[in-house]
Amino acid sequence: MEDFNKLAETEAANIETLTKHEERDPESNMINQPLLKRAPVLPVNPVAIVGAKVTHIESLDYEINENDLFKQDWRSRSDVEVLQYILSKWLLAFLVGLLTGITATLINFAVENIAGYKLLVVVKYIEQKRYLMGFIYMTGANFLLTMVAAVLCVCFAPTAAGPGIPEIKAYLNGVDTPNMFGATELIVKIIGSIGAVSAGLDLGKEGPLVHIGSCIASLLGQGGTDNYRIKWRWLRYFNNDRDRRDLITCGSSSGVCAAFRAPVGGVLFALEEVATWWRSALLWRTFFSTAVVVVVLRAFMEYCKSGKCGLFGKGGLIMFDVSGVSVRYQVVDIIPVTVIGVIGGILGSLYNYLLHKVLQVYNVINNKGKLQKLLLSLSVSIFTSACLYGLPFLAKCRPCDPSTLNSSCPTTGRGGKFKQFNCPKGYYNDLATLLLTTNDDAVRNLFSINASTEFTTFSLMIFFVLYYILGLITFGIAVPSGLFLPVILMGSAYGRMLGILMGPYTRIDQGLYAVLGAASLMAGSMRMTVSLCVIFLELTNNLLLLPITMLVLLIAKTVGDCFNPSIYDIILELKGLPFLDANPEPWMRNIKVSELVEVKPAIVTLAGIERVGRIVEVLKNTTHSGFPVVDEENGATELHGLVLRAHLILVLKKKWFLQEKRRSEEWEVREKFTAIDLAERGGKIEEEILTNDEMEMYADLHPLTNTTPYTVVESMSVAKAMVLFRQVGLRHMLILPKHQAARVSPVVGVLTRQDLRAHNILSAFPHLKNSQVKRGIDPEVSCF
Repeated sequence: MEDFNKLAETEAANIETLTKHEERDPESNMINQPLLKRAPVLPVNPVAIVGAKVTHIESLDYEINENDLFKQDWRSRSDVEVLQYILSKWLLAFLVGLLTGITATLINFAVENIAGYKLLVVVKYIEQKRYLMGFIYMTGANFLLTMVAAVLCVCFAPTAAGPGIPEIKAYLNGVDTPNMFGATELIVKIIGSIGAVSAGLDLGKEGPLVHIGSCIASLLGQGGTDNYRIKWRWLRYFNNDRDRRDLITCGSSSGVCAAFRAPVGGVLFALEEVATWWRSALLWRTFFSTAVVVVVLRAFMEYCKSGKCGLFGKGGLIMFDVSGVSVRYQVVDIIPVTVIGVIGGILGSLYNYLLHKVLQVYNVINNKGKLQKLLLSLSVSIFTSACLYGLPFLAKCRPCDPSTLNSSCPTTGRGGKFKQFNCPKGYYNDLATLLLTTNDDAVRNLFSINASTEFTTFSLMIFFVLYYILGLITFGIAVPSGLFLPVILMGSAYGRMLGILMGPYTRIDQGLYAVLGAASLMAGSMRMTVSLCVIFLELTNNLLLLPITMLVLLIAKTVGDCFNPSIYDIILELKGLPFLDANPEPWMRNIKVSELVEVKPAIVTLAGIERVGRIVEVLKNTTHSGFPVVDEENGATELHGLVLRAHLILVLKKKWFLQEKRRSEEWEVREKFTAIDLAERGGKIEEEILTNDEMEMYADLHPLTNTTPYTVVESMSVAKAMVLFRQVGLRHMLILPKHQAARVSPVVGVLTRQDLRAHNILSAFPHLKNSQVKRGIDPEVSCF
């Protein structure tokens, strides 16, 4: 991490030095004129923070590699094998939904029982007026639960910490995030989520469930872990990045569905937030997976209603039914609804800003070692327990309503809306009702309808400030954590406060204000609209909320976009993951791809029939993952295609060499290689040992070369090239000369993901950013 920071500081210093020179405004530059002022080299830093360490990052091969072996494999498939491939996709989608639903049920079962019995013991001590023992027990239990989650994440699976959604988003964008979808990460994520949520920390299991669903999908697609993998013949069809991407998309949507019991919301979440590439067939399979999840959840909930699951009576799922209240709108109601949206956008963007600063501090602490990471997590646990137990003593006891006296008020158990806590008989503590309970029950209480006098403004304000602070300091510690539930808690608190203030002037229930507040803060922080709208509709089971929910979400997102990016985009930037955004920067229209090639190192090409020594030399002296293959006949050069680094290493590993310089026969290729061999990734050039005689032999690269790589003309703008690169899911983009000639190379250069990142381009062309600042435009902030 220190090397990564030094590299970033050096790069920033170079940019600052370059920006001191006067540059002409690129907005006045014509597309056919080169930018004369530039850095000597386009910087490329293929590293990012994944888990607890800085890792070398590579792109994924979402593009179909149409070499001779691939074509032969497809031609040899019978109709039965094609049908088997299609049915296998649906079978895997079914298994993803089934296993995600079962896993989510087990997590909820464990959380509800562990947290429930823990609170029952605490309440028993409080009834006996043994407040100190209650505090010691609650703090100790939360300490142990947090320790279990933190030790697992720190020692066994660092990538299991956090929500995992930014890494999944990067993976589906085309970035290979190592050690994210393994069996160890899945087990640690499940156990860690149970421990962290049961410990009462201000986090949810929704984000981890998205990661869990993605891990299940990835493991199913590849037949298990790398060391213990099922070698079934039909699984070979999915041994590629494209099909694995589709499965992980199904897994992420299933995770959201399992968290909120919202099948349509889960599909839209994958479409709007995490997926970069989408098509109708994938839409059907993701919906099928979420439908299976809902069936599994409903079956377990019906079974547990009989009391056979301990305290797991309602499945521990967030389901807030406000369909029993009549929703009426007046013209005056537009004002508070608009205010909720504006406040949500401001508070959400402020939360993103503060969380960004906190995560920067946590990075410094976490880099000091494993012990510091554990101490940070345990310190947050102790502080959280002290606040949850101690703050209810600040609230005044309130008398129970005579209609509910002795029936539902006061309550002394784990749940209930009127907790007695330290109050005398016939009175309840409204702040204890919100704090001394599970997070799911707290949201249910805040969303409760027809309870206008249940909570005071003072208690709601304390709850809101506390959870705003806890949300900032809890996210980033070494435990699995999700952002959905903390944001819902904060938003519902200030929404209910606004409902109390607007009570005399509106007919909207306070519970509905809480729903709108939660939706606005989520939109203000996460910047989602369509998926959030559907999720909240499925949560509340009230279609009458649709118009005002849409209005709140649109206002909150628009206000938040005026200040900073979404929280997931901020985390992606912090981790250094090379995510390509959907919208290129405006100044990218004024740069040609040829200008990027000019500030890159010279292109390295290989011949179609290349000497083995030359291949070894190229692999050892470069880090490129792909090389253009150029044939020369009768003095003319021709671009044959692109060969991957992994395939070159495979040639050396199998020692597929020729004594003379000639084209290999088709039967020779099929005898040595299979399509499964080409799908395998990994291998290092340092592991291959060759003799001097082998170094002088030749290798025919034609059968392994992708003969249909995506190419663009050198005069294309960077903006257009970036859109093509992202939408198609490329790893390499070949740049061809505008004019072909006998002595002109058929390929000018190769662009990769790193070359198209705005940060790297601005390092080579720093005056581009200066021109936008002069015009009062910040490329990172846009309200539209």
